[in-house]
Amino acid sequence: MKDVSNMIEFGIEFVPRDLYWKTTFYAIQAEKIGFDYLWITDHFNNRNVYVSLAIISAYTERIKIGLGVTNPYLVHPVVTAQVVATLNEIAPDRMVCGLGVGDRTTLQMVNVKQTKPLATIRESVRIIRDISSGKSLEMNGEIFTLLGARLNFKIVNPVPVFVGAQGPKMLALAAEIGDGVLINASHSKDVENAMKFVYEGMERSGKKPDDLNISVYTSFSIASDYDKAFKAVVPVVAYIVAGSPEMILERHGISCEIADKIRDAIVHGQWKEAFSCVDNAMAEAFSICGTPETCVEKIDRLVKAGVNQIVAGSPIGPNMRESINMIATQVFPQFKK
Repeated sequence: MKDVSNMIEFGIEFVPRDLYWKTTFYAIQAEKIGFDYLWITDHFNNRNVYVSLAIISAYTERIKIGLGVTNPYLVHPVVTAQVVATLNEIAPDRMVCGLGVGDRTTLQMVNVKQTKPLATIRESVRIIRDISSGKSLEMNGEIFTLLGARLNFKIVNPVPVFVGAQGPKMLALAAEIGDGVLINASHSKDVENAMKFVYEGMERSGKKPDDLNISVYTSFSIASDYDKAFKAVVPVVAYIVAGSPEMILERHGISCEIADKIRDAIVHGQWKEAFSCVDNAMAEAFSICGTPETCVEKIDRLVKAGVNQIVAGSPIGPNMRESINMIATQVFPQFKK
């Protein structure tokens, strides 16, 4: 029988809200204590993800770094290909590209619609993979048209493309065309359900489990006291609830009306009203939140569901530095050897 625990990798996600040197400091800390991947989110209302990754790459040596995730609605995939290829020169063999349809609530702020998501992601993955591999691409797609687009510099090596997904069709597509899948979930019930569609996509493309990095992108908050962990995770859970599909909300007994209320409050900058709607049931559904013992139990369920990377996403905990160390000292020993 395989020793599954020894095969699990851990990633960490940072949202570049803080000054660049703080995010860089936490990245250095994450590498030193043993994280395998570092993901930086891409939202227009935070600091620029590409600048953040460039600085972080200069101060780290081993950890894989990636967009977690960008979207083709605000950034054309040829630009994403250009950036990841450039960053891969700075940090050879360490760059990964996370791609998804974007955050519905954030895109709504700039009146951008997530039209034809499956076709958009399928074509974007091809563009990013081909262009960042140094190929010239002719494409007359449903979404994008390219007339011999290529980069005018030498490519170091291809950059793996991870596809972020939550719904059934996108999960299957992600497994079919991606080098990795970023399952946007935190609860074992959601991950177990997602794995059905991941396997469907793998079968469609003839992949085996070892051919695909199956990652769970969680909202994570660890502290010695549950209330402190919960308070830290509330803003992130509010955004997740606001952007979750109806079927996911129904699975956890959360009404669409309350999700709409939270989304409307966020769009209009009414943070107190939005965050006051978040309760313990929402935190349970959409985060790994609590004491180290609780977090270990929840991670163990995800591992048993068949994933091979756990991404500890924002907010990590009430105190970033202490929470990162807590993961290293009280969580890693249960899964890493």
